[in-house]
Amino acid sequence: MLVVACIKQVPDTTQVEIDPVTGTLKREGVPFIMNPFDAHALEESLRLKDRYGFRVVVISMGPPNTEITLRKSLALGADEAVLLSDRAFGGADTLATSFVLAEAIKRLNQKDEVVAVICGRQTIDGDTAQVGPGIATRLAFSQLTLVDRIENIDLTAKKVIVRRKVGSWREKVEAPLPALIAVVREINHLRYPTLPRRLMAEKAPVSLWDNQEMKLDENRVGLKGSATQVRRIFSPERAKGEILGDGLNEPEEAANLLLENLIEKDVLYFNSSS
Repeated sequence: MLVVACIKQVPDTTQVEIDPVTGTLKREGVPFIMNPFDAHALEESLRLKDRYGFRVVVISMGPPNTEITLRKSLALGADEAVLLSDRAFGGADTLATSFVLAEAIKRLNQKDEVVAVICGRQTIDGDTAQVGPGIATRLAFSQLTLVDRIENIDLTAKKVIVRRKVGSWREKVEAPLPALIAVVREINHLRYPTLPRRLMAEKAPVSLWDNQEMKLDENRVGLKGSATQVRRIFSPERAKGEILGDGLNEPEEAANLLLENLIEKDVLYFNSSS
């Protein structure tokens, strides 16, 4: 039985710059990392492997250099890695991305039963949180989002019990398998790869599935299959902060100055008759 971990290689957002003319990301010299939420999805997949004996297959759709991130997944303990890469897949929005990933999972399921698909709640570059639910819908899997604990998997009853983090409270949910589980960072702590697995991962095969292999309708993938397109990316302008009464020692004096300033700017309205 398989657990499929979906991961994405994303630009390290602390070092991304935006071209002010074109409004697009400057990719030259920008380091790429595994999406942090997906790193926790991979870790949880490996914990299920340790707990239940599942095989873990990691899949990712992206350019050829995504192979580097997939090899890191193998070094951590994944059993197999699949890279979905083709020019036809480029420029995909969440609709087209979830379609390609779902079709790849169907192919994996033909060889071995997929018990669960695990992904991060969202990516740090898109922040849509739509791909996971899109995969679940296309595969008709149970959809469990914002999961911060997988309580139990009952293979006999074909059920999974998870705990969801919803705001400041938690809820426990039981759902039929197979399931798509989108996890939050609080679900676990990441492990480190061992030296033997690092060495193994350098030589391990990474399967490449392009569209010649997948045979998908090109009108449903990439830009052609995308219902939305990003027209422009830009950094939002932020107003500079203002320091009021720098050097004031008395809290009451500082509070009065702040109140007067807010009233002057019509942020607060003071009714003298009340």
